[in-house]
Amino acid sequence: MTTQTQWWQEPVVYQIYPRSFNDSNGDGIGDLPGITEKIPYLADLGIQVLWLSPIYASPNDDNGYDISDYRAIMTEFGTMEDFDELLETAHKHGIKLMMDLVVNHSSDEHEWFKQARSSKDNPYRDYYIWKDPKGFDEDGNPIPPNNWASEFGGPAWEWDEATGQFYLHIFFKEQPDLNWENEKVREDLYSMVRWWLDKGVDGFRLDAINIISKPEGFPDDPSTDFEKHTSSIPFVISNGTMVHPWMKELTRETFSRYDVMTVGETSATSPEDAKLWAGYHTGELNMIFHFDHMGVDNDPNGNLGGKWSYAPYKLTELKSILNDWQTTLEGNAWGSLYWNNHDQPRVVSRFGNDSDEFRTLSAKQLATTLHFMQGTPYIYQGEELGMTNVKFDSIEDYRDGDSIRFYEDMHVDHKRLSHEEAMQAIYIKGRDNARTPVQWDASANGGFSPEGVTPWIAVNPNYPAINAEAVLADEDSIFYHYQQLVALRRGKLKDLMVYAAFAPVDSVQVPHNEDEAVYAYTRTGGADGSPANESLLVVSNFTAEEQERDFAVLSEAREAGARVELVSSNYKDDAGSTLRPYEAKVYLFGNAK
Repeated sequence: MTTQTQWWQEPVVYQIYPRSFNDSNGDGIGDLPGITEKIPYLADLGIQVLWLSPIYASPNDDNGYDISDYRAIMTEFGTMEDFDELLETAHKHGIKLMMDLVVNHSSDEHEWFKQARSSKDNPYRDYYIWKDPKGFDEDGNPIPPNNWASEFGGPAWEWDEATGQFYLHIFFKEQPDLNWENEKVREDLYSMVRWWLDKGVDGFRLDAINIISKPEGFPDDPSTDFEKHTSSIPFVISNGTMVHPWMKELTRETFSRYDVMTVGETSATSPEDAKLWAGYHTGELNMIFHFDHMGVDNDPNGNLGGKWSYAPYKLTELKSILNDWQTTLEGNAWGSLYWNNHDQPRVVSRFGNDSDEFRTLSAKQLATTLHFMQGTPYIYQGEELGMTNVKFDSIEDYRDGDSIRFYEDMHVDHKRLSHEEAMQAIYIKGRDNARTPVQWDASANGGFSPEGVTPWIAVNPNYPAINAEAVLADEDSIFYHYQQLVALRRGKLKDLMVYAAFAPVDSVQVPHNEDEAVYAYTRTGGADGSPANESLLVVSNFTAEEQERDFAVLSEAREAGARVELVSSNYKDDAGSTLRPYEAKVYLFGNAK
């Protein structure tokens, strides 16, 4: 346990994907005034921090993660005046605002890159990573400097005919990587960060931040497999050497001068690595997003690589990952807690059960499991409504360039997968699962856009049944369960939920590490300022079948005469040792003397 307490450890964060949140002007695209309009809704939920996916000027080759001007607002989203109003309104409601910071790459339409590709002698040339070809093939085509694979398939190098060199793009070719080795690049980025912080922004989520340092000498990636649509990001991450010196410099020159919250997106990162990034005394970030639990349903032996592969997850593996992160970080670093974001499928369809019978129960169960862990919880828009994955009939209905490129690469161009196989992978893992418009009511377009308007991406057809208006009218809804979890974290159980020690718990029937049905853990108070004689027991059934589980910690507390109180449940009563389908419940109890 730790005595470290900071404001950013306590709130629940809500992520908004602006394009899909609320269309205020009827053009089919979510916008900043639409977000401002819903601030009271977020305040009612209990949210204290709002994280916006990118709203900067962008040509939208990667839905805003390709920035053409860091100090301007995307015209589709509104104006800088709209942003200022959003910031002011959020602050009036006690909500801090966190921006998305994309500094591994820019758009190829950024003025820096326009200048860079105009000539090898241009002062901005060294703002990006340029390399000569390794040689030329028998047809005279230039050969890339190495075999690195882009995150979105194919080589991570794009040939520039005009200047006779390749430039690096870990993501789309329209997203050239910035050269962090260039001190001037770093200075310009730091200046931009301070500009936003001076406007009153309360923090940043740092996109793909652990790939800013590239392996020295740019060697080949031994794991590259274009047949499986693999990515070289893990190789870059594991072999870059300058990321931590640069992160310390970034923090020293920007974040440390303000009272703000920072979280880094750091894929392929271990709990031990996290202590370097977010250790209490490292001088880098407040916390990171890891992805270990997001890979639990990947199939390393399948015919696809990485995130596009699929195998049903095992609860024991999911628990092992989450437990490892909880116990390794405790007392050393702070963590973040999430099931969903703009890049991941909807959790109720992924780790829960999105059938009509069990969707509400399993959504609540997953929320309970996560929110009682140590770390800062994140809610992704629509999660509190129980929004599900979507299955569009045609690839033409999808908008995510990642999914479209996957389909083209694996089906159209190389016939590695049938149409049905490619679509099935997209149904399960595609990012558009999270990007369909928020379903506000049962009217046309789910209330996201007015009737007669075609949204930028279609609304999930289940919007008549799953929407905000419906859940707000139902006192037993997913929304109110989330509201209660947030209220407990801010009130009665704050010290235990935020600061107490974590430990997995065996049941009488099944050892924890063998239990494929139930996840149970305790949060125990002590030296960190949480109540020393109190604990929480969290018990969560991940199946649609009844399970019998008894826990010695409860029986011992009762035998000692200690208080045992049910403080959270997704059922209206307590069936004791019987856990009903997708039941999640939390007991507050005094430690046995």
